[in-house]
Amino acid sequence: AMQPSWWIAAWLLLLQACPPGHSQQAASPWTDIRNCSADPPYLPPTATNTTARLAALRDAMRAHSAHAYIVPSTDAHMSEYIAERDSRLGWLTGFTGSAGTVVVTLDRAALWTDSRYWTQAERQLDCNWELQRTTWIKSIGQWILEWVPAGGNVSLDPFLFSIDTWNSYSQALQGSGRALVPIETNLVDQVWGDQRPPPASSEIYSLPAEFTGSSWQEKVTGIRQQMEEHTRSPTALLLSGLEETAWLFNLRGDDIPYNPVFYSYTLLTSTNISLFVDEGRLTAEARQSLRGACPGPLCVELHNYSQARAHLQRYAQGNVTVWLGTEYTTYGLYGVIPQVRMRPTGQVKNSKEQELLRAAHVRDAVAVIQYLLWLEQTVPQGQVDEFLGARHIDALRRAQQHNRGPSFESISASGLNAALAHYSPSNTTRRKLSVDEMYLAGHRDGTTDITRTVHWGTPTPLQKEAYTRVLMGNIDLSRLVFPPNTAGRNVEAFARRALWDVGLNYGHGTGHGIGNFLSGPVGFQSNNVPLACGHPGYYRDGEFGIRIEDVALVVEAQTKVTAGPALVPYDRNLIDVSLLSQEQYLNAYYETIRARVGPELQRQQLEEEYRWLQRNTEPFPLASTTAAAATVTATLGTLAMGLLLSVLLAGLQA
Repeated sequence: AMQPSWWIAAWLLLLQACPPGHSQQAASPWTDIRNCSADPPYLPPTATNTTARLAALRDAMRAHSAHAYIVPSTDAHMSEYIAERDSRLGWLTGFTGSAGTVVVTLDRAALWTDSRYWTQAERQLDCNWELQRTTWIKSIGQWILEWVPAGGNVSLDPFLFSIDTWNSYSQALQGSGRALVPIETNLVDQVWGDQRPPPASSEIYSLPAEFTGSSWQEKVTGIRQQMEEHTRSPTALLLSGLEETAWLFNLRGDDIPYNPVFYSYTLLTSTNISLFVDEGRLTAEARQSLRGACPGPLCVELHNYSQARAHLQRYAQGNVTVWLGTEYTTYGLYGVIPQVRMRPTGQVKNSKEQELLRAAHVRDAVAVIQYLLWLEQTVPQGQVDEFLGARHIDALRRAQQHNRGPSFESISASGLNAALAHYSPSNTTRRKLSVDEMYLAGHRDGTTDITRTVHWGTPTPLQKEAYTRVLMGNIDLSRLVFPPNTAGRNVEAFARRALWDVGLNYGHGTGHGIGNFLSGPVGFQSNNVPLACGHPGYYRDGEFGIRIEDVALVVEAQTKVTAGPALVPYDRNLIDVSLLSQEQYLNAYYETIRARVGPELQRQQLEEEYRWLQRNTEPFPLASTTAAAATVTATLGTLAMGLLLSVLLAGLQA
């Protein structure tokens, strides 16, 4: 029986900071990354030969009179994590990072990605590719203007670009003499041919009522009421994001690894509900749930997934106003709607969904505490490596109730691998954990997302200050009071302020939304979200990395601080209390962890883990108001300017 209320975690495991005296694990830089200036060029074994693929793509481009072709890393639903079938950028380049854009001309090729993936790209790309260390569309546009002649056609698949992104490219090329031309036949798919993986075929199932905040009928009724009360009176709502349809109908699938979603669209009007999906994959229970009230206004009409565009085009011929999201609706769909379009607001988790979230965090904390205690006991023996650690935490989570599998592939990196934010170990690429090195471990499930960084030996002053400042940013964001409808991009700077004070920063986004046994597409860089995961960090390429990740529930402001739902203490060994000014908040947070997780540990008869929790949640002594929180270490000051130049310019991409 499928009864998930939470999603078992995959761990983000980064082992970093190889100090003097431990260089025997470090590899020569040129054995890890490409060297295209060498004669002959050096390619690591992790690089992919893309010469034949690029030649075939350029032949297809010539056939369509395209002088440049843009390939994104997403799918037709703007998903961050995608199925192998949709990994067009990955197949074309060999680069497997979750964020990137490629432009191929008739004689050049370039990849744009953010700082999380620079080292990974240098390991995976061959010398056919230029690496552009930014993700700004303005930068992509400038490159196109340099290498595509005036009068040239810049082409793309309109079903892989959101309305917002299409408009950004259009603006970047405006007045340049280069035309942005949609080609509905995807040229990478054409070249990929029969080697492209097949579509998903696993079943689509209903969530049991006890694991949903409300029935799908209640959700539909509520949305229709919002449509009726809206001043612009939309006649229909189009849902393109996979999480949106899964949430609306309380359905889940397995079309994207580690994400419980299925390929679908929904068109909801005041009288009709159209779901575009592979109907044959619906379980009997799911089909009955959707069709039980037919005919009638709460009857879901099932259509083939491929019919969504044609159906929408027919509907849009009338006097209609379609409510849609410009971030998650593709330009290909948008273009067939000639009437007024509106952008919807986000949904807020109800009390039942919040209750499920809190319960998941208690169970999750049990597994995390078991793992941290196990590491304390086994790492000094020198028998644990990245791969074994990742497998062990997966096993601990599988033992917890309502396990539904990991939400992304376990990530575990050491030494130079630490520069790869989403590196995942394998049985052949593994590094031993050491008491002399930092270890970063985290995971996300459908309703939890947590990362902790630990050190079992003596951290350097740089490591302690960097960790403490990351923690300060995490707390500052958690405590922030802000007006309703504040954009996320306007508050995420608070998570960076403590790092900015000493010239440091991180090159990825600060956080994202999360769902109830769903992933979360909304991030701090777009809108304010009622439930958000924040993950400030600091990374020093080839040495160490720090990230602290918690989940916070955004509520109407109260006069006292309330702790977020993540229930695992921070590593005291890495906290420099002379910098910290939030001891009172931490002590209240630790009291909450003891009160909520302690009883569950005892219920599961985990007495050793219970004692570990008590030790690691001892109150911090309250610092005097004259603590030297603004002190900057000489080490930090030395690297500050270089980091600002390399990281701040990377942009704040999630």
